[in-house]
This record gives sequence, structure tokens and C-alpha cells, in this order.
Amino acid sequence: MYVPKHFQQTDTATLFEVIRDYPLATLITVTDQGLEANHIPFCLNRTDGKNRLQGHLAKGNPLWKNLPDGSEVLVVFQGPHAYISPSHYPTKQETGMVVPTWNYIAVHVRGTLQYRHDPEWCQTLVENLTNQQEARQDSPWAVSDAPQAYVDKMLAAVVGIEIEITDITGKWKVSQNQPERNLLGVAEGLSRDTNTEVQKMAAVVGKRVLAS
Repeated sequence: MYVPKHFQQTDTATLFEVIRDYPLATLITVTDQGLEANHIPFCLNRTDGKNRLQGHLAKGNPLWKNLPDGSEVLVVFQGPHAYISPSHYPTKQETGMVVPTWNYIAVHVRGTLQYRHDPEWCQTLVENLTNQQEARQDSPWAVSDAPQAYVDKMLAAVVGIEIEITDITGKWKVSQNQPERNLLGVAEGLSRDTNTEVQKMAAVVGKRVLAS
């Protein structure tokens, strides 16, 4: 990923926050069949002094047969994003020298993949992933709400995957290369949009205004 210095995000806690808030990621791999991308929700596990991503594949997915244990993989997490109209920039009226762009937050994780076939490991993963997402519900559902025999049947149809993180890169392209008056214009312009993700980007840019 091309990351100009002014768009770099190196704070680990901030990078991990995006992984937790936007767990659905793109797992990119290279097999004998070529490049492949799979869309998988991940949990971040930080134990034993190591950082790992944990998720699962459908057993019918041929990836676990085509990609050996120990393979290097790339996982891409996409945070909030928004189109930025030149109309948001006050400097448009002064010089006219503005162009459209796109603000976005992205986290790229490189790591080593291992498959997990242990049903207990897979159940713990599913419970952790479920609890993470159900925490937002008014009446959270738990894996234990389903009959264990049914859960066992579902677990038999998946393969666990665990990726030990070896490198993590963050890109925050959030108008920080613009003067303060344009930052303010972008924050105000995006805040009027009804799209939730656009409003989240407005909040991110707004923090830049306060910090500037």
C-alpha cells in the first residue's frame, strides 16, 4: 500500500481499534490457482505476547486445501470512507485550484496463516466473534442459546484460521494535507450527509480541525 508520510498512522492502539470496529476484512492469498480474495470477519486476539487474527472458513471453501499452513497472507480492513467534493473547500472560491478526492481509513495486516481443526478452538472463536458483535444488540444472542448438538453440526462445516501478525500498516487519508479552513469545510459538508459512514468520516476530519 502506498502511504505518503503525512497519511501514515503508526499508533498500534488506533490500528487495532479499526480492526475491532470493522472486523469484516479481505483475506488476500496466492495459491497455485493464482490470486484469491475471501471476505471474512476476524477477531483480534492478544495473548502470550503475540497479536493474532482469528476467523473461519466454510469447509467447502477450497482455500484451506490449496494454501498450506505457514503461508504469508495479507488482510485488508476498511474503515470509514467518503467522497470529497471540491465544493467543500472554501479555497475553491479563491483560486479554483481544487479537485475531487476520496477520504478513507485502511489497515493492512501481513501475517502467517495456520488452520485450526479442533472443534473446541472453533467454538471458542465463534463465541468470541458472536459476543463481539452481539454486544451492540439490545438483547444479545449467545451461542449457548442454540442446542449444542446443532452447534456441533455447524462447527463440523468450518475450518478455523489463525494469522499471527508480522506487520501492520495504517493509512489515514482524512484531508490532513489541506489547510484548516478546508478541513473545517470538509467536516461541515460531510456532516450534512445522511450516510452513516460519511458522518463517521466527518467526525474523523472534525478531530483534525480540533487538533490543528
